[in-house]
Amino acid sequence: MSCRCDMIGETGLQFYGKMTGSMSHEIKNALAIINENAGLLEDFTLMADRGMPIDAGRLKTLAEKVIKQVQRADGIVKTMNRFAHSIDESVKNVELDETLKFVATLSGRLASVRGVTLEVESGASPVTVATRSFFLENLVWLCLDFAMDATGGGKTVGLKAEQTENGARLKLTQLQGLSERTTSAFPGERETALLDALRAELAIDERAAEIVLMLPRDIGQ
Repeated sequence: MSCRCDMIGETGLQFYGKMTGSMSHEIKNALAIINENAGLLEDFTLMADRGMPIDAGRLKTLAEKVIKQVQRADGIVKTMNRFAHSIDESVKNVELDETLKFVATLSGRLASVRGVTLEVESGASPVTVATRSFFLENLVWLCLDFAMDATGGGKTVGLKAEQTENGARLKLTQLQGLSERTTSAFPGERETALLDALRAELAIDERAAEIVLMLPRDIGQ
């Protein structure tokens, strides 16, 4: 049991580090753009001090670029804050559509680097389960990490949540290259530890080109 807990803890730290590292890289990019435009604004100030005419249109464009990057950085910080607080509660009601959107947001840059598009399909009504939010986010990421190398030529991973009689299922779809991947090592020790902690099950359907996670309605029951 201790070994399994250690595995979950190590996996969680790796997940947290990878996501925060990716998001901090995005913040750094936003700050670099702000810094570049601040330099141009300083040039305009020097021009004004020398009595040279200033192009109001260019000045407005620079201001808009700065505002855009500030909003971008603010959005990333809010995402990081939500991510940090997902560890706070051991078990809570989780809306799965929102979880998929959130993990897709966390993984956006990492998917882009691999040339993969993430498409979250929202259902007509909310799909909710009582579970461990951080563990679920971690498991979805591990499945997504595997799935991104199984997209085939489509380079797209679909994500959707569906209600079931005893809980819910999460699907990672459009994995046209799934049959070409070696699935004997997946799920591995990390995924299996999280599956056990969430009382969940995982199935790989090569014919349907999808990975399916089955979740109980209430992990505490």
